[in-house]
Amino acid sequence: MENCVLLPQNHQLLSSMTILRNQDTDGRGFIDAFAKVADQLMARALDFVPVECQQVTTPTGGTYQGVRQAKKVCGISILRAGASLEDALRKAYNGPLSFGKLLIQRDEKTCHPAHLYSKFPTSISDAYVLILEPMLATGGSVSKAIELVLEQRAPEEQIIVVNVIASAKAVSLVSERFPKLMLVTAAVDKDLNSKRYINPGLGDFGDRFYGT
Repeated sequence: MENCVLLPQNHQLLSSMTILRNQDTDGRGFIDAFAKVADQLMARALDFVPVECQQVTTPTGGTYQGVRQAKKVCGISILRAGASLEDALRKAYNGPLSFGKLLIQRDEKTCHPAHLYSKFPTSISDAYVLILEPMLATGGSVSKAIELVLEQRAPEEQIIVVNVIASAKAVSLVSERFPKLMLVTAAVDKDLNSKRYINPGLGDFGDRFYGT
């Protein structure tokens, strides 16, 4: 999929993902490994946000032709797991930054995602929007989140979904329905199990991250 970007599978990423996926990893180990993955995800996702040229003078009196992050960026967390990615975004982005929240849960009767709560900044129509969601299983919740962001007049081509593990099914769904956005992920797994968890996946991300 042209609009799905898989992180380079370097040794640091793979070792961190192994820790995340291991059922024997304790809470502290899980959080530490996740932070390393999140830093790589944000660095790659923010590559899709334009920068401005900036010339600076170095302590030697020389000049350096650099860049600065100046575009508005808004991180939208799909609660509860999405909030885990906020710290990495705060660390990675030096420009104007705001955050919003979405609560979307699957309706047990219809199996469709239900929008329960949303809080957006005053305006995101001129911002690059990073939708934060560690796990994409069926793709239903993130698709609903994208629809809600589009209703706020955010351009689809300025939406970036930031994700740790996605199922192949979710990647296909999101890429086909929203071909102008970008999906940045650390891993794509092939299957879902009978409970609609990503397989092999890492289990329930929220429970493992928050220790519940």
